[in-house]
Amino acid sequence: MPVYVGTIAPTQPSQTPAVVPRRPVDPGRPEAVWIAPDGTQWQLTSDAELHFTLDAVTGWGAAPINIVADPHPRGGTRVRHIQPQARTITWPLRVRADTHTELVHGWRDLARAFTQTRRLGPGRLRVMRPDGDAREIPAYYQAGFDGEPGQGHTYDTAVLSLYCEDPYWRAVAPMSTPYGYGGTPVSYLSPYLTVSPSSVLGVTTANNPGDVEAWPQWVIVGPATGVVATNHTTGEAFTLTATLTAGQTATITTDPPTVRGPAGQNWTGNLNWPGARLWGLQPGLNDVEFSVAGAAAGTSITLSYVPRYETA
Repeated sequence: MPVYVGTIAPTQPSQTPAVVPRRPVDPGRPEAVWIAPDGTQWQLTSDAELHFTLDAVTGWGAAPINIVADPHPRGGTRVRHIQPQARTITWPLRVRADTHTELVHGWRDLARAFTQTRRLGPGRLRVMRPDGDAREIPAYYQAGFDGEPGQGHTYDTAVLSLYCEDPYWRAVAPMSTPYGYGGTPVSYLSPYLTVSPSSVLGVTTANNPGDVEAWPQWVIVGPATGVVATNHTTGEAFTLTATLTAGQTATITTDPPTVRGPAGQNWTGNLNWPGARLWGLQPGLNDVEFSVAGAAAGTSITLSYVPRYETA
């Protein structure tokens, strides 16, 4: 006898979409390199090295300052002067190896890379961010290669103390702007500012993207008989009176303040003392002006500077 089976309604698909687990966003991490005075580079944050940085770095924030204040008759004090101070960066490194001999060799090589600053001058600690930004600071080794109690067999820890006489971090590459002779003055947008034989080179804007003052260098190529440089933003200026023949070069630096002639001779006395001010560039836009006397074909001025920052 036949058996009748009812129709089964098809199952409706779920209206709730499946939850697909998302990969966590990689936050990235900073990388650090020590550039020793002899030019060798030492990766401080690479897992492929015998040494790596521990998560206890300090001293790479805003520059320390000293405040000089005078008592005020009505109570409290009044700030008279604020002076940036040298900074000390603490950078702990763990050195580990498979054997004691390998540890000793790695420890000695790393120590040599830092301690040579006593003889060769400062090295550079460079910090690079995941977005490609990089800043560095000159530093001297001060202490830290003492080792830790209970270590020293196949691993040991160096808690480095790095002394930075200038507390501000710097851009890795300088910024520079060329100014060249063009005969008839034209707009600086086409493509450079121009100088005419005895007139103003022009007023332009120098942008300092840093957090603090940047101290520039000028390289002047003759012919020229005098240069007047003015920063209208700060109201400071200086005049250099000296003769440069075609192709001769004078260099003016502001940190430290020096003027060198074509043969390296000291031309500091050729400035208009006591009124000369070898000015710096304030953070942001600076309206600067150059005048060159005796300019002709081949005359040029290159303004270069390294932006400085409060933090790494």
